[in-house]
Amino acid sequence: MKERNNSVKISPKHTVTAAAVVLNDNHEILLIYGPKRGWEIPGGRVEEGESLSSAVVRETKEETGIDIEIVKFCGLFQNVKESVYNTLFLGRPIGGKFRTSNESLEIGYFTIEEALNKITWKSFREEIEYCINYKDQFLVEYNNRNLKRKTFRGNIEESSDFI
Repeated sequence: MKERNNSVKISPKHTVTAAAVVLNDNHEILLIYGPKRGWEIPGGRVEEGESLSSAVVRETKEETGIDIEIVKFCGLFQNVKESVYNTLFLGRPIGGKFRTSNESLEIGYFTIEEALNKITWKSFREEIEYCINYKDQFLVEYNNRNLKRKTFRGNIEESSDFI
């Protein structure tokens, strides 16, 4: 913990999010179009006392109207400088109907190629690519927009990044 004025201890502040790459039976990705960041996968902040898996199911439902089942935990993108932890899941739709909101002005399923072309934020594209392309769980650490990254995949002892 950090100290302020040598007397009051302040806990570090972290932001934890949960997002899902939702693939339907046609292998299309569920995307939302938000007013601030454009096209992206559904997700958002984990509330206090909420599990990561519950948060991703809730956020997907709130932003799209779609109920999902989690297929697997994919990994974590950590913005070290900003203390933001983006947890990523692979999911599949199990019900619900599209419903837009103030966070999702448009909703749709797109082929992987279409989805990656629609998304303008590089880190959002990378999150999808990692979830789809890697069988093993991953950790990607980076500092803000500096693309200097450390990536760990699979078992730690198998990763050359630790050696």
